[in-house]
Formats: sequence, C-alpha cells, structure tokens
Amino acid sequence: MVSQKRDAAIVGTYEYPKRKAPGVTPLQIKAECAARALEDAGLSWKDVDGLYDAQDGAGMSGLSLSEYFGFKPNVIDTTAVGGSSYEFHAAHARRDLATGRCRVALLTYGSTAHSDARAIGTAGVGSVGAPSPIGNMQDPWGMTLVSNYAMVASRHMYQYGTTSEQLARIAVATRAHAMRNPQAVQAMTDLLYENIRETTVADVVSSRIIADPLHLLDCCMVSDGGGAVVIAAADVVRDTRKPPVWIIGAGEAAKYSENGSDITVSAGAQSAPRAFGEAGVRPDEIDVAMIYDSFTITVMVMLEDLGFCKKGEGGAFVEGERLRFDSPLKPALNTDGGGLSSNHPGMRGIFLLLEATRQLRGESTSQRPGARLAVAHGNGGMLATSHTGGTIILARD
Repeated sequence: MVSQKRDAAIVGTYEYPKRKAPGVTPLQIKAECAARALEDAGLSWKDVDGLYDAQDGAGMSGLSLSEYFGFKPNVIDTTAVGGSSYEFHAAHARRDLATGRCRVALLTYGSTAHSDARAIGTAGVGSVGAPSPIGNMQDPWGMTLVSNYAMVASRHMYQYGTTSEQLARIAVATRAHAMRNPQAVQAMTDLLYENIRETTVADVVSSRIIADPLHLLDCCMVSDGGGAVVIAAADVVRDTRKPPVWIIGAGEAAKYSENGSDITVSAGAQSAPRAFGEAGVRPDEIDVAMIYDSFTITVMVMLEDLGFCKKGEGGAFVEGERLRFDSPLKPALNTDGGGLSSNHPGMRGIFLLLEATRQLRGESTSQRPGARLAVAHGNGGMLATSHTGGTIILARD
C-alpha cells in the first residue's frame, strides 16, 4: 500500500438507536446525533466550523440548521444528491479541511420515513410536484422505484445469467450480520418483521414477489433513523478521543438515461476508479465494503463496478458465504446488517460511513479481524435512470 495523505479523518460518530421513533422530528434526531458524535470525538459545539447537510431536516437547511445548532460556520455545503449525499459530503469536507477552509466538519442526517408512512418504493421520482425532465419518460407509464431496480435485475439476469439464488446470497449475508447487531434485531422487532432469525437462500427466493424478479427479502426496510459524523483536520486529530479513521480517497459521479447505455452499469464505475486511484489501493485489499443496499441488485451491480469482480461476474463472486465478516475471503459486506436488515430511513449513505468507521476502530458487532481498509459507496436516485455514486476509501493508522 502506498503512503497516502493524512489530511482529514473521521473522529466522531453516532447512530440514532431507534428505527421506529414516533413523536420525534428529523431535526431532533439530527441534533441528538450531532451532540453524541461530538462527545465521541471529544470536541464541542464551538469547535465546528463546517456544516454539511443534505437538506433532510428542515427547509433552507443550511441556514435553519446553523441557527438551530447555534453555528456561524465558515463552510455550508448543502449538496443533495440522494442516498450518496453523505459520501459527497465526506469528500467535500476532506477537500475543505485540507485547504484550511474549516477545521471541524459536521455531517448529520435525520428521518422519520417509517413514522410518516412514506411510500418510498412505490413512488416515482417525478410523482410529486411539477413535471420533471428526469421522470417524464417513466412516470406516465407507472415506473416506481422498486420497478426501476427490478428492471436492472431482469437485465442483469438476461445479460449475464445471474440467478435469484445468487442475489439472495447478499440478503443472507447481511441478515447474518444483522442478527449480531442488537439495534438491528430491535429494528426488525419494532417494524413487525416475522420470524426474526438468520435467513437462507430458500427463504429469500420463496418470499413473495414485490416487482419481478425481486422478492420481499431482496428489498430494504423502511425505517426511522439518523446519524452524525465529525471529520477533522490533521492538526485537530491529535487531540481527539478515539483513533482517527482517515479519508484517503474519494470519487463522485452521476449517470442518467442515454441511448445505448447499459443499465447494469452504475455511476460507481466512474467514481470508484477515482477513489481507489487516489488512495493507491486495489479493491482486493479492502477488508470491509459498506455498499448501499436498497435492493440486492444494487449491491450486485456495485460490487462489479467498484472492481471487486468483472462486470457480469457478480453472481459467481457472491456464491457461498464469502461476504460474511468471518469469511477468509474479502470483503465483508454491510456488517451492521445494511438497509436490508438494519435500517433504511430513505437515504442510507451516512450509515455506510458510520459502520466503516466502527470496523476500522474495532467496534463493530460483526468485527472483521484486523480490518485496516474499508470502502463506503453510496447510491442516490434510481439505478436504471438518473442516479449518483459516491465512493470513499477509509484507512486506520
């Protein structure tokens, strides 16, 4: 591994413990998580001079959140690109910290998607508000979010021979990790899951079809939740409470419908090579992969696009139990239980950073022995049409 720059590190984290939180607002979730993440870092509110927000908590969030937190930040970044927003924020914070624009950056997320009974999977991108050029070719025909991903799964199966049983391996691995995570088990209990236990491939493929070929257990849960991440400049890191988790590579990309484009290729095919190239590491060196798992097909496509295997070989790659935390093979996948079995409040990108950090600190409930390198890859938007990809490579000292 080459010597990477150590100019920004994650020094504080906190994940909101509840997945069902009626009577609490997203802003309250963000505030509690921010306070606890700063405490985790050994820093205070007055230390924060960079605010990064995906406009998820309140209107005009860059302004309203600054006022709510009592900040007068030097940097306000309100990049909102869906579920990968927090990987974009981590990349932007690293850049701003490295150039001295700020010294301590705060990222927060809060959502009450479950309590609000939001129709996330059954809604389309342009289903609310004025007609949009993003959805004008899909919405008139009833395209929903889940059918969008089912279309990718169908194409992947047709093009590469991928099977439902292979997709199920992803759900089985993440559920195994979820059963080791008390918060994930409580989440499934609170959200009225039936038969809460480790699952099998047969369980997944025999669960009811939601959008052919995706089954119920191929789909993420809809929960409440939130979290916060504190990222600090190198000179601040020396005085923080826990070992730093350094950001050593980052990549951002967007993809959208084009004539002749391959819907089995995601924006990650563009963002990942940049991130790995900057970090000076290879995918086969990664110990833990935190990959956005709105659906099992999301993970399958991104394992390929991140370079863990060649395009079309994802089905063979996930066979057996190689994705488990205790497998001798790399990488361990979504060791908190993922969006499939731990939490998915609408945008899951911040939780990828949280669990990757826990792994590199040695604090995960499904700890990968000796984990030194992790990737957090977020996806925002809808995979077959307009979406973003954000890739962050993390390393411990």
